[in-house]
Amino acid sequence: MFGAIPAKAATDVILERKRQFNIEGWSHEHDDQHDTGELAAAASCYANYTQAYPESSPPPHWPWSKDWWKPKDKRSNLVRAGALILAEIERLDRSTKGAN
Repeated sequence: MFGAIPAKAATDVILERKRQFNIEGWSHEHDDQHDTGELAAAASCYANYTQAYPESSPPPHWPWSKDWWKPKDKRSNLVRAGALILAEIERLDRSTKGAN
């Protein structure tokens, strides 16, 4: 079957999500404003394009100002991507809950 969830990887994604709230100052209300795929697009950029696009030049489909494009090493970028995907899933869950 499936192996155990890699505890460090999952924990790091959750800690990055918390950092986005506690350090960057983001909130669920802020995330809810990004309802046209921006969170998923940003996650995709961090997961796929950080080696090809340096810090000063985000990929063409980066959804925000280039000031927010801050790639690091591959693992850190994947953790950021995971946290952004988690944010998008949470946003979708809230929007579905509100529609019921």
